[in-house]
Amino acid sequence: MTKKPKKMWVYSPPKPKAPTVSEHFKAEVKAKADHWVETVLKPKHIQPPPADPQFNYLIDLDTKWYRQYFYVQGKYCCPFPEAVSPDFEVKFARLEYVQLDRFNLSYMRHTGQWFEVFQGLSLQECMEEIQDNPIFIP
Repeated sequence: MTKKPKKMWVYSPPKPKAPTVSEHFKAEVKAKADHWVETVLKPKHIQPPPADPQFNYLIDLDTKWYRQYFYVQGKYCCPFPEAVSPDFEVKFARLEYVQLDRFNLSYMRHTGQWFEVFQGLSLQECMEEIQDNPIFIP
C-alpha cells in the first residue's frame, strides 16, 4: 500500500487581471481587419465550389471579438447528405490584446490548442504574419 503525501499549504498568488478592451478600440480593429479580410485573404484563399466535392471546402472568412481575444476564422461547407450540419466555423488565428495596439499572435494546432508564436506585435504586423506565414493557412 502506498503512502499518501502529507497535505500542506502552498503560496498561490492571484492571477493577473486581463486588460479590458474599449468598445471604440474593438470597433476600430474590427473595421481594419474586415477590410483586410475582404481585400487580401478572401481573394487568396476562397475558391469557387468544386463540381464534384469530395471534401469540406472553404466558403467564407470572418473576424470576431470574444473578451480580449480577436479571432480570424474560416467557414467551411459540408457537401454531404449525411453531414451533421451544412457548414461549420474554424478559428485559425487568435490575437490576444495585451496593451494599446499590441497583440500576442497564436495559431490553432492540430491538437485543438492555441500555440502562441509572436508577442507584442501591432495589428498591421499581425495581419502581415497571418497573410504570409504558412502556419496560418485557413
